[in-house]
Amino acid sequence: MRKSILARLNNWIIFVIMTTLVIAIVVASTSLINFLRKEEIKRINLLSKAIRIQQEVKSPDTDVLDLLPEILNINNTIPFIVTDKYRNPIIDIGYYRNIPESIIKNPVKLEQLMRNMEKNYDPIEIKVPDGNNQFVYYDNSRLLNNLRYSPYILGLFILLYFGFSFWFFKTIKKTDEGYLWAGLAKETAHQIGTPLSSMIGWMEIMKLEHPDSEGVYEIEKDIERLRTISERFSKIGSIPELNDMNLNQTIQENYDYLKTRISKKINFTLHLPTYTLLVPHNRILMSWVIENLVKNAVDAMKGEGTIVMSVFERNKNILIEVKDNGSGMTKQQARNAFKPGYSTKKRGWGLGLSLAKRVIQEYHNGDIKIAQTEVAKGTIFRIIIKKQ
Repeated sequence: MRKSILARLNNWIIFVIMTTLVIAIVVASTSLINFLRKEEIKRINLLSKAIRIQQEVKSPDTDVLDLLPEILNINNTIPFIVTDKYRNPIIDIGYYRNIPESIIKNPVKLEQLMRNMEKNYDPIEIKVPDGNNQFVYYDNSRLLNNLRYSPYILGLFILLYFGFSFWFFKTIKKTDEGYLWAGLAKETAHQIGTPLSSMIGWMEIMKLEHPDSEGVYEIEKDIERLRTISERFSKIGSIPELNDMNLNQTIQENYDYLKTRISKKINFTLHLPTYTLLVPHNRILMSWVIENLVKNAVDAMKGEGTIVMSVFERNKNILIEVKDNGSGMTKQQARNAFKPGYSTKKRGWGLGLSLAKRVIQEYHNGDIKIAQTEVAKGTIFRIIIKKQ
């Protein structure tokens, strides 16, 4: 539990760091763009002042007259055009720059361009002594226009990168967990196998001495069950063969065994279709999944209540449901129920449901989920297998 809390805390810390980094990059980029925009406005204001000074200076041989051409030559990026006091564009050299000739020669396009410029920036008015004021229409340079979207594109790219990294490491973690549980299952099967072989030998001796003993008969069934369990664990991590077809028989046999092994205070019933369901499956692993669901239901009811197992067809799927009227689950418990290592029991390993999900999803190309659950009212587990 403590490790789970620490893991969630670490995830939140990483999320906060990622978010802060993305916001910092966007803010820094936006600040840079605002700085460049202000610099371009300063350059246009300087150009406007140069035009005004040129018109105010009356001496034709003054060095001030060289100011405007120099400023014009420096500006190779910012588009602008000067108009008269009636807002008519002045199409003369030095009164416009960085605007395509195709637009300059087309009055309609030029008017549209000036309207767009006015939407972005208010024209700068050049006041001259004779009252023939002029206006400078201007816009952002192409570079600045392109840079406007760069913070958002960069932020999106970083988010996608971190999202991919998170998915990648999560996939690696799940793979490692899968190998861990598969290794644990195989080791369990190996450890069970040694004493089980000895028990089978002793069982044969007891049968010779007490051939009609009911106790010997029951022990023999339990030993056979242990052998089945060992075989189940040994199949985890390998690709099982789906050689069994009669799903009704598999479920019926499992029900008959579990019926005699659970408390008499539990009303355990089975509803099978009247016709045979032929579905490729592995009988041993399918029985294990159902047994896990039933045992979870028994634990949820604390040994007393009702369990209903139903098998039916819906569309092109075969559904197996295990319904109980036990303690139910919270939303958080339901979300975590199939995660490896998660268990609501004090001594639970969190192995059963996670392996059951693997058996159904990976080996039988189906799905298993909690169809319905409510605290203090019960739970419905549902297995979905595609009909062949």
